[in-house]
Amino acid sequence: MPEHNEKILLADDEHDILMLVNFHLQRAGYQVILAENGKEALEKAEQEKPVLAILDRMMPEMDGMEVCRRLREVNPGIYIIMLTALATEEHRYGGFEAGADDYIIKPFNAKELTLKVKAMVRHANEKQAALAQAGTGPLSEGNLLAKTFPTSNGLQVNQDRRQVLKNGLEIELTKLEFDLLQFLYEHPNLVFSRDRLLEQVWNYDYFGDERVVDVHMARLRKKLEEDPSHPRYIQTIRGVGYKYTP
Repeated sequence: MPEHNEKILLADDEHDILMLVNFHLQRAGYQVILAENGKEALEKAEQEKPVLAILDRMMPEMDGMEVCRRLREVNPGIYIIMLTALATEEHRYGGFEAGADDYIIKPFNAKELTLKVKAMVRHANEKQAALAQAGTGPLSEGNLLAKTFPTSNGLQVNQDRRQVLKNGLEIELTKLEFDLLQFLYEHPNLVFSRDRLLEQVWNYDYFGDERVVDVHMARLRKKLEEDPSHPRYIQTIRGVGYKYTP
């Protein structure tokens, strides 16, 4: 059995699902932290600092949506997967708006869920390794400029520190939002399909609704653009995908 140091928070009030997913994650070598309601999930997340959380949307004491929002407030970098039997488009988009990185409809394949977890954790580890290699010295002006892509219409992306500045002010992004922006920023004026973005940024073969990309793009635009309905940086190429315009 492989061994990992990564902690995964798993919260669901359905005991059978909790045990099934727990079995597959432990078999994959992860340390699994179990919770059967939203309040317990939030408390254990604060204590254990997991790299990823899997949350049932409908839980007692505090629902998964509220847990997701609160986790995002205290730890913008955590990866979050929402599990739910609510399959409408409105519910899916609501989950993404709350801060989920992925949204999986019950019933689901536990092995496929585990593959998603592996890909997300691998992605997190790669980014952490890059940060460690870059070092954590003082953020002087010279140090910032040395590790930052060229300014593009007031926007600066510091890859090593995973920091985004717009007109000198820092913009707080989740891990996935930063990865998405960085990938587009590194390839200006190139158009990428949703499939390609899922492969390059999400780092796995996505099964489900490709519009997860659209939702994350919308969230990113809200943070970057003066007028998200008329974006300056991230352009939609109808019928094809997205591109970054410097």
